[in-house]
Amino acid sequence: MKKLFAIVALAAACSFGATSSVMAQEDIAEAPDTSAVDSAAVDSLVEDEPALAPVVEEENEGIFKTLKTKYIEGDAGFMSLVAIALVLGLALCIERIVYLTLAQINTRKFTGELAELVEKGKVADALEKAKNTRGPVAQVSRKALECLDSTDRNDIGTIERTINMEAEVQGSYLEENCSWITLFIAMAPSLGFLGTVIGMVMAFDDIQRAGDISPTVVAGGMKVALITTIFGIIVALILQLFYNYILSKVESLTGNMEEAAQDLLVMCVKSDKCKK
Repeated sequence: MKKLFAIVALAAACSFGATSSVMAQEDIAEAPDTSAVDSAAVDSLVEDEPALAPVVEEENEGIFKTLKTKYIEGDAGFMSLVAIALVLGLALCIERIVYLTLAQINTRKFTGELAELVEKGKVADALEKAKNTRGPVAQVSRKALECLDSTDRNDIGTIERTINMEAEVQGSYLEENCSWITLFIAMAPSLGFLGTVIGMVMAFDDIQRAGDISPTVVAGGMKVALITTIFGIIVALILQLFYNYILSKVESLTGNMEEAAQDLLVMCVKSDKCKK
């Protein structure tokens, strides 16, 4: 939202600057009507105004317009496939980032609070706290406390196996949809290279029809080939950055689960309800 406001503010500033420039030019054009400027000077000023228009238009042409132009020049068919790969890949990346961000908690503080409750014999309260907390660490703690609060699964061997199995399940949840992200990372440059091959075929078809190998004949096909390749590589780079960020968060949460698993085992061993 902040970026959106910044873009709107920048666009408004550019529009205000362009409007001020046009108003200043109009004031200059109207000044000769009320002064002693001769007709020759007025004619020269009027003749110079059209020369300023291309400069203003060139300055107003931004990066988005340039990208749009290159997108159209790169063959809308293949460029649309690359754009779809970008949109779908970003959607999956955003979903993973939101999920992993919400799953993060203060592991040491959480396990410390559980240990205090278990030490006081309030295993049910500790279990309720684990149920009301989000994230994989809380889910692993919940499974361990359920075993500790039972009468037939409260031995240390069963608790340890339960913690390990639940940690594997939660780890699979953390890596969910990551394989699809890697698929789109691989597809984007592949689609770009496919556009490159098609562009080369188009260039050779033009050469065959023209019967002459000249830069003008092959320029169109070569341009399509290069533009599709560039966009495919850019999309892959963008998705790769998001993917690496997601992997770093997965590794962080996995480390938190391992740390919590050790604390839970120590906590259960110290509890009077645990069968040694």
